[in-house]
Amino acid sequence: MKAAVYHGPEDVRIEDVPADEVGPSDVRIDVAWCGICGTDLHEYLGGPIFVPDEPHPRTGKTLPLTLGHEFTGRIAEVGADVSRLSVGDRVVVEPNIPCGECYYCEEGRYNLCENAAAIGLQTDTGGFAENAVVPEQQVHELPAEVSLRDGALVEPLAVGLHAVRRADISPGDTAAVFGAGPIGLTVVHAAQSAGIKRLFVSEPQAVRREKAAELGADVTIDPLSTDPVERIKAETPGGVDAAFEYAGVDPSFNAAVKSTRRGGTVTVGAVFEEETSTDLKEIVTTERTVLGSQTYAYPPLSFRSEFDAVIRSLAADEVDTDAFVSATIDLDDIVEEGFEAIGDPENGHVKVLVSP
Repeated sequence: MKAAVYHGPEDVRIEDVPADEVGPSDVRIDVAWCGICGTDLHEYLGGPIFVPDEPHPRTGKTLPLTLGHEFTGRIAEVGADVSRLSVGDRVVVEPNIPCGECYYCEEGRYNLCENAAAIGLQTDTGGFAENAVVPEQQVHELPAEVSLRDGALVEPLAVGLHAVRRADISPGDTAAVFGAGPIGLTVVHAAQSAGIKRLFVSEPQAVRREKAAELGADVTIDPLSTDPVERIKAETPGGVDAAFEYAGVDPSFNAAVKSTRRGGTVTVGAVFEEETSTDLKEIVTTERTVLGSQTYAYPPLSFRSEFDAVIRSLAADEVDTDAFVSATIDLDDIVEEGFEAIGDPENGHVKVLVSP
Protein backbone atom coordinates (compact mmCIF):
# COMPACT_ATOMS: atom_id res chain seq x y z
CA MET A 1 0.00 0.00 0.00
CA LYS A 2 1.00 3.64 -0.45
CA ALA A 3 2.31 5.53 2.59
CA ALA A 4 4.28 8.66 3.54
CA VAL A 5 7.44 7.34 5.20
CA TYR A 6 9.68 9.51 7.40
CA HIS A 7 13.42 8.94 6.91
CA GLY A 8 14.71 12.02 8.71
CA PRO A 9 14.70 15.83 8.57
CA GLU A 10 13.10 17.10 5.35
CA ASP A 11 12.99 13.54 4.05
CA VAL A 12 9.47 12.13 3.72
CA ARG A 13 8.95 9.75 0.81
CA ILE A 14 5.81 8.27 -0.75
CA GLU A 15 6.57 4.56 -0.81
CA ASP A 16 4.88 1.21 -1.33
CA VAL A 17 4.94 -0.54 2.06
CA PRO A 18 3.44 -3.87 3.15
CA ALA A 19 0.09 -3.67 4.93
CA ASP A 20 0.16 -4.76 8.56
CA GLU A 21 -1.55 -7.93 9.68
CA VAL A 22 -4.65 -7.64 11.86
CA GLY A 23 -4.15 -9.19 15.29
CA PRO A 24 -6.94 -10.61 17.47
CA SER A 25 -7.67 -7.26 19.18
CA ASP A 26 -6.88 -5.03 16.18
CA VAL A 27 -8.90 -3.36 13.45
CA ARG A 28 -7.88 -2.29 9.97
CA ILE A 29 -9.02 1.20 8.99
CA ASP A 30 -9.28 2.45 5.43
CA VAL A 31 -8.01 5.99 6.00
CA ALA A 32 -10.26 8.84 4.86
CA TRP A 33 -8.44 11.89 6.22
CA CYS A 34 -5.32 12.54 8.28
CA GLY A 35 -4.27 15.97 9.55
CA ILE A 36 -0.72 17.26 9.44
CA CYS A 37 0.02 18.07 13.08
CA GLY A 38 2.50 20.60 14.40
CA THR A 39 4.36 17.60 15.81
CA ASP A 40 4.65 16.12 12.31
CA LEU A 41 5.99 19.44 11.04
CA HIS A 42 8.56 19.63 13.85
CA GLU A 43 9.69 16.10 12.95
CA TYR A 44 9.96 17.08 9.28
CA LEU A 45 11.86 20.31 9.88
CA GLY A 46 14.01 19.47 12.89
CA GLY A 47 13.54 15.86 13.92
CA PRO A 48 13.73 13.19 14.90
CA ILE A 49 12.15 14.37 18.15
CA PHE A 50 9.47 11.85 19.09
CA VAL A 51 10.22 9.48 16.22
CA PRO A 52 12.79 7.04 17.66
CA ASP A 53 16.21 6.90 16.00
CA GLU A 54 16.91 3.69 17.90
CA PRO A 55 14.45 0.90 18.67
CA HIS A 56 11.52 2.14 20.77
CA PRO A 57 11.47 0.33 24.15
CA ARG A 58 7.90 -0.93 23.65
CA THR A 59 7.36 -1.22 19.91
CA GLY A 60 10.93 -1.89 18.82
CA LYS A 61 10.35 0.49 15.91
CA THR A 62 12.74 3.12 14.59
CA LEU A 63 12.88 5.33 11.54
CA PRO A 64 12.02 5.00 8.73
CA LEU A 65 8.34 4.73 9.64
CA THR A 66 4.93 5.95 8.47
CA LEU A 67 3.79 9.26 9.96
CA GLY A 68 0.27 10.46 10.75
CA HIS A 69 -1.75 10.34 13.97
CA GLU A 70 -4.83 12.59 13.44
CA PHE A 71 -6.89 10.28 11.27
CA THR A 72 -10.34 8.98 10.50
CA GLY A 73 -11.74 6.29 8.25
CA ARG A 74 -13.95 3.23 7.97
CA ILE A 75 -13.34 -0.16 9.54
CA ALA A 76 -12.33 -2.60 6.80
CA GLU A 77 -11.39 -5.63 8.92
CA VAL A 78 -11.67 -6.68 12.56
CA GLY A 79 -9.69 -9.15 14.64
CA ALA A 80 -11.18 -12.30 16.12
CA ASP A 81 -11.54 -10.81 19.62
CA VAL A 82 -13.00 -7.46 18.56
CA SER A 83 -16.58 -7.02 19.80
CA ARG A 84 -17.24 -3.28 20.00
CA LEU A 85 -16.56 -2.37 16.36
CA SER A 86 -17.78 -3.73 13.03
CA VAL A 87 -16.76 -3.53 9.40
CA GLY A 88 -18.09 -0.31 7.91
CA ASP A 89 -18.07 1.72 11.14
CA ARG A 90 -16.92 5.31 10.77
CA VAL A 91 -14.18 5.99 13.32
CA VAL A 92 -11.46 8.29 14.61
CA VAL A 93 -8.22 7.07 16.17
CA GLU A 94 -6.82 8.15 19.55
CA PRO A 95 -3.14 7.64 18.81
CA ASN A 96 -1.48 7.39 22.24
CA ILE A 97 -1.20 3.90 23.66
CA PRO A 98 -0.37 3.78 27.41
CA CYS A 99 1.65 0.88 28.76
CA GLY A 100 -0.84 0.16 31.56
CA GLU A 101 1.95 -0.95 33.89
CA CYS A 102 3.93 2.09 35.08
CA TYR A 103 3.24 4.12 38.23
CA TYR A 104 1.26 6.77 36.34
CA CYS A 105 -0.92 4.24 34.54
CA GLU A 106 -1.65 2.54 37.86
CA GLU A 107 -2.71 5.97 39.18
CA GLY A 108 -5.00 6.49 36.17
CA ARG A 109 -2.89 9.35 34.82
CA TYR A 110 -2.37 7.66 31.48
CA ASN A 111 -1.18 10.74 29.58
CA LEU A 112 1.85 10.83 31.90
CA CYS A 113 2.71 7.22 31.05
CA GLU A 114 6.47 6.70 31.11
CA ASN A 115 6.34 4.17 28.28
CA ALA A 116 3.56 5.39 25.98
CA ALA A 117 3.74 4.65 22.27
CA ALA A 118 2.16 6.97 19.72
CA ILE A 119 0.61 5.65 16.52
CA GLY A 120 2.18 7.43 13.57
CA LEU A 121 5.28 8.41 15.52
CA GLN A 122 6.57 5.31 17.30
CA THR A 123 4.74 2.38 15.69
CA ASP A 124 4.88 0.61 12.33
CA THR A 125 1.56 2.10 11.21
CA GLY A 126 0.36 5.64 10.62
CA GLY A 127 -2.45 7.68 9.16
CA PHE A 128 -0.56 8.98 6.11
CA ALA A 129 -1.29 5.73 4.33
CA GLU A 130 -4.09 3.94 2.51
CA ASN A 131 -4.91 1.90 5.60
CA ALA A 132 -3.73 1.47 9.17
CA VAL A 133 -3.98 -1.33 11.72
CA VAL A 134 -4.56 -0.19 15.32
CA PRO A 135 -5.75 -1.73 18.60
CA GLU A 136 -9.51 -1.64 19.15
CA GLN A 137 -9.06 0.27 22.43
CA GLN A 138 -7.68 3.25 20.47
CA VAL A 139 -10.74 3.69 18.26
CA HIS A 140 -13.79 5.92 18.81
CA GLU A 141 -16.91 5.66 16.69
CA LEU A 142 -18.10 8.84 15.03
CA PRO A 143 -21.80 9.70 15.24
CA ALA A 144 -23.67 10.29 11.99
CA GLU A 145 -23.63 14.06 12.61
CA VAL A 146 -19.80 14.18 12.37
CA SER A 147 -18.21 13.91 8.93
CA LEU A 148 -14.99 11.98 8.42
CA ARG A 149 -13.30 15.26 7.47
CA ASP A 150 -14.37 16.99 10.68
CA GLY A 151 -13.50 13.89 12.69
CA ALA A 152 -9.85 14.42 11.75
CA LEU A 153 -9.95 17.51 14.00
CA VAL A 154 -10.89 15.59 17.15
CA GLU A 155 -7.29 14.95 18.23
CA PRO A 156 -6.03 18.56 18.02
CA LEU A 157 -9.26 19.92 19.52
CA ALA A 158 -8.79 17.56 22.47
CA VAL A 159 -5.31 19.01 23.02
CA GLY A 160 -6.77 22.52 23.30
CA LEU A 161 -9.55 21.41 25.60
CA HIS A 162 -7.09 19.67 27.92
CA ALA A 163 -4.91 22.79 28.14
CA VAL A 164 -7.86 24.97 29.13
CA ARG A 165 -8.94 22.42 31.72
CA ARG A 166 -5.40 22.36 33.11
CA ALA A 167 -5.47 26.14 33.52
CA ASP A 168 -8.68 25.88 35.57
CA ILE A 169 -10.08 29.08 34.11
CA SER A 170 -13.58 30.29 34.96
CA PRO A 171 -16.25 32.27 33.10
CA GLY A 172 -15.38 35.96 33.31
CA ASP A 173 -11.61 35.42 33.42
CA THR A 174 -9.20 37.04 30.96
CA ALA A 175 -6.70 35.05 28.92
CA ALA A 176 -3.99 35.35 26.28
CA VAL A 177 -2.80 32.78 23.74
CA PHE A 178 0.72 33.10 22.34
CA GLY A 179 0.95 31.33 19.00
CA ALA A 180 -2.13 30.80 16.83
CA GLY A 181 -0.99 27.77 14.91
CA PRO A 182 -3.24 24.69 14.65
CA ILE A 183 -3.06 23.86 18.36
CA GLY A 184 -3.02 27.46 19.56
CA LEU A 185 -6.28 27.99 17.68
CA THR A 186 -7.85 24.98 19.40
CA VAL A 187 -6.93 26.67 22.71
CA VAL A 188 -8.62 29.85 21.47
CA HIS A 189 -11.76 27.83 20.71
CA ALA A 190 -11.72 26.01 24.06
CA ALA A 191 -11.08 29.20 26.04
CA GLN A 192 -13.89 31.00 24.25
CA SER A 193 -16.22 28.08 24.95
CA ALA A 194 -15.23 28.25 28.63
CA GLY A 195 -16.63 31.79 28.88
CA ILE A 196 -13.51 33.92 28.78
CA LYS A 197 -14.45 37.61 29.23
CA ARG A 198 -11.60 39.00 27.15
CA LEU A 199 -9.24 36.96 25.01
CA PHE A 200 -5.96 38.22 23.52
CA VAL A 201 -4.00 36.38 20.83
CA SER A 202 -0.38 37.12 19.87
CA GLU A 203 0.57 35.75 16.45
CA PRO A 204 2.89 37.11 13.72
CA GLN A 205 1.01 35.61 10.75
CA ALA A 206 -1.92 37.76 9.56
CA VAL A 207 -4.01 34.83 8.31
CA ARG A 208 -3.76 33.09 11.66
CA ARG A 209 -4.70 36.28 13.50
CA GLU A 210 -7.79 36.46 11.28
CA LYS A 211 -8.65 32.85 12.14
CA ALA A 212 -8.25 33.62 15.84
CA ALA A 213 -10.68 36.51 15.48
CA GLU A 214 -13.14 34.21 13.70
CA LEU A 215 -12.95 31.84 16.65
CA GLY A 216 -13.71 34.57 19.17
CA ALA A 217 -10.48 36.38 20.06
CA ASP A 218 -11.28 39.93 21.19
CA VAL A 219 -7.83 41.36 20.47
CA THR A 220 -5.22 40.05 18.03
CA ILE A 221 -1.64 41.31 18.22
CA ASP A 222 1.25 41.13 15.76
CA PRO A 223 4.26 40.71 18.11
CA LEU A 224 6.58 41.89 15.33
CA SER A 225 5.06 45.36 15.43
CA THR A 226 3.47 45.64 18.89
CA ASP A 227 4.75 44.50 22.28
CA PRO A 228 2.05 42.02 23.37
CA VAL A 229 2.92 42.39 27.07
CA GLU A 230 2.50 46.17 26.96
CA ARG A 231 -0.76 45.88 25.01
CA ILE A 232 -2.23 43.27 27.32
CA LYS A 233 -1.25 45.10 30.51
CA ALA A 234 -2.66 48.35 29.14
CA GLU A 235 -6.06 46.72 28.76
CA THR A 236 -6.21 44.57 31.90
CA PRO A 237 -5.63 45.17 35.62
CA GLY A 238 -2.01 44.07 35.73
CA GLY A 239 -2.29 41.28 33.18
CA VAL A 240 -4.52 38.38 32.21
CA ASP A 241 -5.63 35.64 34.57
CA ALA A 242 -4.23 32.92 32.31
CA ALA A 243 -1.76 32.74 29.43
CA PHE A 244 -1.17 29.83 27.06
CA GLU A 245 2.13 29.31 25.22
CA TYR A 246 1.89 27.56 21.84
CA ALA A 247 4.62 29.20 19.78
CA GLY A 248 7.45 27.12 21.22
CA VAL A 249 10.13 29.82 21.24
CA ASP A 250 11.94 31.62 24.07
CA PRO A 251 10.57 35.16 23.51
CA SER A 252 7.00 33.90 23.35
CA PHE A 253 7.29 31.95 26.60
CA ASN A 254 8.71 34.92 28.45
CA ALA A 255 6.04 37.22 27.04
CA ALA A 256 3.39 34.75 28.20
CA VAL A 257 4.81 34.84 31.73
CA LYS A 258 5.01 38.63 31.86
CA SER A 259 1.53 39.09 30.39
CA THR A 260 -0.17 37.42 33.36
CA ARG A 261 -1.20 39.21 36.52
CA ARG A 262 0.33 38.44 39.90
CA GLY A 263 -0.93 35.03 40.92
CA GLY A 264 -1.79 34.23 37.30
CA THR A 265 -1.28 30.93 35.48
CA VAL A 266 0.86 30.15 32.43
CA THR A 267 0.10 26.88 30.63
CA VAL A 268 2.76 25.60 28.24
CA GLY A 269 1.89 22.99 25.61
CA ALA A 270 4.16 23.83 22.69
CA VAL A 271 6.92 21.59 21.36
CA PHE A 272 10.21 23.44 21.96
CA GLU A 273 13.01 22.41 19.61
CA GLU A 274 15.55 24.33 21.72
CA GLU A 275 16.03 25.01 25.42
CA THR A 276 14.49 28.17 26.81
CA SER A 277 15.40 30.37 29.75
CA THR A 278 13.50 32.79 31.96
CA ASP A 279 14.00 35.17 34.85
CA LEU A 280 12.62 33.20 37.78
CA LYS A 281 11.94 36.40 39.68
CA GLU A 282 9.02 36.86 37.29
CA ILE A 283 7.55 33.68 38.77
CA VAL A 284 8.76 33.66 42.37
CA THR A 285 8.00 37.24 43.39
CA THR A 286 4.59 37.26 41.68
CA GLU A 287 3.46 33.75 42.68
CA ARG A 288 2.64 32.96 39.10
CA THR A 289 2.03 29.29 38.34
CA VAL A 290 3.61 27.60 35.31
CA LEU A 291 1.93 24.39 34.14
CA GLY A 292 2.74 21.84 31.46
CA SER A 293 -0.05 20.45 29.31
CA GLN A 294 0.56 17.02 27.79
CA THR A 295 -1.99 16.15 25.07
CA TYR A 296 -5.17 14.82 26.77
CA ALA A 297 -6.50 11.75 28.57
CA TYR A 298 -5.44 8.45 26.97
CA PRO A 299 -7.56 5.28 26.81
CA PRO A 300 -9.45 4.11 28.71
CA LEU A 301 -10.23 7.57 30.18
CA SER A 302 -10.41 9.15 26.72
CA PHE A 303 -13.82 7.54 26.29
CA ARG A 304 -15.21 9.80 29.00
CA SER A 305 -12.85 12.75 28.88
CA GLU A 306 -11.52 15.27 26.35
CA PHE A 307 -11.50 13.04 23.27
CA ASP A 308 -15.08 11.95 23.68
CA ALA A 309 -16.17 15.45 24.79
CA VAL A 310 -14.87 16.89 21.52
CA ILE A 311 -16.76 14.29 19.50
CA ARG A 312 -19.96 15.31 21.29
CA SER A 313 -19.24 18.99 20.61
CA LEU A 314 -18.73 18.28 16.93
CA ALA A 315 -21.98 16.32 16.80
CA ALA A 316 -23.79 19.27 18.40
CA ASP A 317 -22.33 21.63 15.75
CA GLU A 318 -20.51 23.66 18.41
CA VAL A 319 -17.23 23.91 16.48
CA ASP A 320 -16.53 26.04 13.40
CA THR A 321 -14.44 23.41 11.65
CA ASP A 322 -14.01 25.52 8.51
CA ALA A 323 -11.98 28.00 10.57
CA PHE A 324 -9.38 25.29 11.17
CA VAL A 325 -9.11 23.53 7.78
CA SER A 326 -7.10 25.64 5.35
CA ALA A 327 -6.45 22.99 2.66
CA THR A 328 -7.20 19.40 1.67
CA ILE A 329 -4.58 17.56 -0.40
CA ASP A 330 -3.75 14.14 -1.81
CA LEU A 331 -1.18 11.88 -0.14
CA ASP A 332 1.08 12.12 -3.22
CA ASP A 333 1.38 15.88 -2.61
CA ILE A 334 2.12 15.72 1.13
CA VAL A 335 5.67 17.08 0.88
CA GLU A 336 5.26 20.09 -1.42
CA GLU A 337 1.65 21.03 -0.63
CA GLY A 338 1.78 19.78 2.96
CA PHE A 339 5.02 20.02 4.94
CA GLU A 340 6.74 22.58 2.71
CA ALA A 341 3.63 24.74 2.36
CA ILE A 342 2.88 24.76 6.09
CA GLY A 343 6.50 25.56 6.88
CA ASP A 344 6.33 28.67 4.67
CA PRO A 345 4.78 31.48 6.77
CA GLU A 346 3.68 33.27 3.60
CA ASN A 347 1.04 30.58 3.06
CA GLY A 348 -0.66 31.13 6.40
CA HIS A 349 -1.84 27.53 6.63
CA VAL A 350 -3.67 26.34 9.74
CA LYS A 351 -4.65 22.69 9.32
CA VAL A 352 -3.95 20.71 6.16
CA LEU A 353 -5.86 17.44 5.79
CA VAL A 354 -4.45 14.63 3.67
CA SER A 355 -6.47 11.98 1.85
CA PRO A 356 -4.90 8.82 0.39
